[in-house]
Amino acid sequence: MEKNRNYFVAIALSVLILIAWQFFYVNPKIERERLAAEAQQAQTQATGTDTTKQAIPGQTQPANGAVPGASESREQAIAKSARVTIDTQALSGSINLTGARFDDLKLKEYHETVDDKSPLITLFSPADTPEGYFTELGYIGNEETGTVPGPTTVWTLKSGDKLTTATPVTLTFTNEKGVVFTRTISIDDHFMFQVTDAINNGGTAPVSLSSYGRVTRFNKPTTPSIYVLHEGFIGVIGEHGLNEVAYGKVEDEAPIQPGKTTTGWLGITDKYWAAAIVPPQATPYEAKFAHFPDGRPRYQADYKQDAVTIAPGQSTEIKNLVFAGAKEVSVVQSYSKDDSWFSSMFSRFTNTDTTKSATYAIPQFDLLIDWGWFYFITKPMFMLMDFFFRYFGNFGIAILMTTVVVKLLFFPLANKQYSSMANMKKVQPKMEELKKKHGDDRMALQQGMMQLYKEEKINPIAGCWPILLQIPVFFALYKVIYVTIEMRHAPFFGWIQDLSAPDPTSVFNLFGLLPYEVPHMLLIGVWPLIMGVTMFLQMRMNPTPPDPTQAMLFTWMPVVFTFMLSTFPAGLVIYWAWNNTLSIAQQAIIMKRQGVKVELFDNLKGLFSKKPKPAE
Repeated sequence: MEKNRNYFVAIALSVLILIAWQFFYVNPKIERERLAAEAQQAQTQATGTDTTKQAIPGQTQPANGAVPGASESREQAIAKSARVTIDTQALSGSINLTGARFDDLKLKEYHETVDDKSPLITLFSPADTPEGYFTELGYIGNEETGTVPGPTTVWTLKSGDKLTTATPVTLTFTNEKGVVFTRTISIDDHFMFQVTDAINNGGTAPVSLSSYGRVTRFNKPTTPSIYVLHEGFIGVIGEHGLNEVAYGKVEDEAPIQPGKTTTGWLGITDKYWAAAIVPPQATPYEAKFAHFPDGRPRYQADYKQDAVTIAPGQSTEIKNLVFAGAKEVSVVQSYSKDDSWFSSMFSRFTNTDTTKSATYAIPQFDLLIDWGWFYFITKPMFMLMDFFFRYFGNFGIAILMTTVVVKLLFFPLANKQYSSMANMKKVQPKMEELKKKHGDDRMALQQGMMQLYKEEKINPIAGCWPILLQIPVFFALYKVIYVTIEMRHAPFFGWIQDLSAPDPTSVFNLFGLLPYEVPHMLLIGVWPLIMGVTMFLQMRMNPTPPDPTQAMLFTWMPVVFTFMLSTFPAGLVIYWAWNNTLSIAQQAIIMKRQGVKVELFDNLKGLFSKKPKPAE
């Protein structure tokens, strides 16, 4: 009994530590980050400092010309330069002819809120704006090469007045040495640009130049940082593998250079959006993730390729891919090069267009989505949910059906768990006899109980394994709901219009009937309450522990978990409530088959019945 009491006390202390950590560390940290971001943005708008004079590795001239600062509105910054319109089913915006820069991009299929009339998600904005974020491709030359395309180069539109999936555009630039650069830009049905540069040396001497590419942004994302999600620099740098570098890491350290390679990709990722460059996969390049604190702070993922030499009268071709858009699972997977059996099954279940995989074949591009350490559980979990979504058309129902499948997969283990619990109840009278027989002799009592377990063929820890094995499953589901864009703004029924956000209702304003806002920490909505009730009923399936400490934990655990899960995504709370309901039914059936009494109704009756007064 003493051992069990200590065990439950340890659980209670662990829960209290988690709650204290959330309220006294995590929440203040998120608030500090939010205030710091607002202060940085206000300072940027006030100073208007020229901030883009950073150099690509090996580049001597400024990476941009004289920029008046970040005080301009987005509309003003776009209007002051000649541009080529981008208009596809997925994207709208324009290409800046100065630098041939992708710095104006909106996602036509995504809005800032669940309201379809809310503004579209803006991914790229010009460098002159507070939200400056862009991708640029250019070259680094020398005196013999002459002027090469860079941030200040004004390209000439040769053909195509609008970039669409059916009509590419062609830009040209000729320098003083007779070197002609012809850039053709095309785009697919989703978010992948293909940039092909044909370079013709019309001069009389060989020219040597290096290509570069960079993704630059001036502000960090406003979403609170959380340990299950990576936001910041990302890339698969050839044999150096996956590199995930947080913003804070490059702020505190020197630029991070993973190494030189001939394959891979690099960029910057947010929770749902990303911008990445796939350099030419033939000539070696050096990748770098950096933070530039001078002037207006900015973050940059860039690459510089080894120089190539073009003889007089000769030409060469250099191809880059630029991804800029939403991290839709099927789309990102379709760009990835992965011939494994798992990948083929994943592509089949998620309706992935495998023709793109053959066209682009980007190494491990699927890692652009943060599947986490349990990717071997997370990706199949998403695959199953996506399958049900395509059948039912509702991700909430898909979560319920996925829960049923998970319960079926764990049924043999759960059956052992509940059977073990039922057998423990059967031998409860014998255990009471042992306690009376041995009294305070704990050693003799322990030996007697072990002998009883052996005779009755009971494994007292058998009930723990299903719980332990379900922890990675629960974490994987949480990851899927929190990270994948498919869950963003995905409705269920009624008031749940976004499964990736917490239940918006609260018992403290009678679920919206009272006209005042409730603090975030008190948003105890309908679904967290339903989850708490199901957890309470599941715990009442067993007799109330005789020990007062255990009984207290037995009573208050559902309340604690109700508060803890109230801030979790609604989809996860719905899963937990539904899983509890299925567990109650499953446990009741197994207990009846074992001939053990279901204690639920007696426990409820005893809980609410009037207690007799103690005798004087």
